[in-house]
Amino acid sequence: MSDPLSWHRVIRRLITESHLVAGDGLSRMLDDALRPVGIRAEVLLVDMGQRTLTPIGREPSGSQSVQGSLAGRAFQHGEHVAGTGAEGARVLWMPMLDGTERAGVIRLELGDDVVDDADLRRHCWTVSGLMGHVVMSKMVYSDHLRQLRAPQPLSVASEMLWQLVPPRTFATDRVVVSALLEPYDRVAGDAYDYAVDSGIVYLAVFDGVGHDLEAGFTTALAVSVIRNARRRGETDLSALADETDRHIAARGGSRRFVTAVLARLDTATGVLDYLVAGHPAPLLLRDGHMVRSLQAPPLLPLGVSTNPARRRPAAREQLEPGDRLLFYSDGIVEARDAEGTYFGERRLVDLTERNEQSGLTAPETLRRLAAAVLDHQAGELQDDATLLMLDWSTEGHRTMFPDTLD
Repeated sequence: MSDPLSWHRVIRRLITESHLVAGDGLSRMLDDALRPVGIRAEVLLVDMGQRTLTPIGREPSGSQSVQGSLAGRAFQHGEHVAGTGAEGARVLWMPMLDGTERAGVIRLELGDDVVDDADLRRHCWTVSGLMGHVVMSKMVYSDHLRQLRAPQPLSVASEMLWQLVPPRTFATDRVVVSALLEPYDRVAGDAYDYAVDSGIVYLAVFDGVGHDLEAGFTTALAVSVIRNARRRGETDLSALADETDRHIAARGGSRRFVTAVLARLDTATGVLDYLVAGHPAPLLLRDGHMVRSLQAPPLLPLGVSTNPARRRPAAREQLEPGDRLLFYSDGIVEARDAEGTYFGERRLVDLTERNEQSGLTAPETLRRLAAAVLDHQAGELQDDATLLMLDWSTEGHRTMFPDTLD
């Protein structure tokens, strides 16, 4: 049943009931709303490591692996995927996005009278988009949803940093920003930040010295100082770094510092201003190949210098349409296998180039890069690892949505 009035009632019911539903009731709410149009439904939430898709109801039907399942294919590629369920039932897997943040998938079991055509998929895409927003809005109120997102209990430092960082992916018609932190359950000193307005994107990655709660405190301070200064109207990257120096130094006690890259992109012109403070320099990719690492004059980490005169002006790079920037922390390239071989920048570049040439989205590229780093260390990272990717493109966002919606 695909008549507009029936689907209007579905959407109206979901919006009305979403105001009062608790997190563990979201699958039931969706299933009840879709039954009148001949569809049974279940919501599956992706974990923070992006390895497993888990039903969010109290009586789930079973988790799905992101790698090697139809549900995972829908999640990875942002596409509708058709399959067969128990007793030959027709199943449609739909990506579930909150904006462009990949929240999970929804499983739709189609009744015998339901015609799987373009109209049905458009309606289902609308429903999955609504559910993505609702699910993530309930996350802050629901321990049940948070436990599904973090099947491995978070350390206290990790809990603090995940509360601080923005969603992993955000996109407009001019730019895509995507980020990733690993190990998600034990990250202590790494973090990322970004802010996107109509013409300007601010980006930052951080790596606090140490692997303890104190490292998390220092990184959280750096993120908060820079955000606070930006929101007071400060736009100069060197001034942001100087203010962070002063606040970290003012804490006193043991010597702590944070390496960082701060950047600002004008999305109309492609002018990128950036500052590298004791951190690996970002990598610039163009037409699927690495051009170079950005060569800003090296600066001291944040918290080492409290003398503004020692700060140099930010460097500048002119991007070309379609360029991709990859920011990373040393936990990526310094990951070592059992024989002591580093993962290395060359391997990082090769995998990034291969994924870009395959047309993968920024978030899926980062997921695969993180999986490769984890595999290199047999699943146990010895250091925090951060990746942040920026696509300056008017086409990057298009690959994040199903291609059957026109």
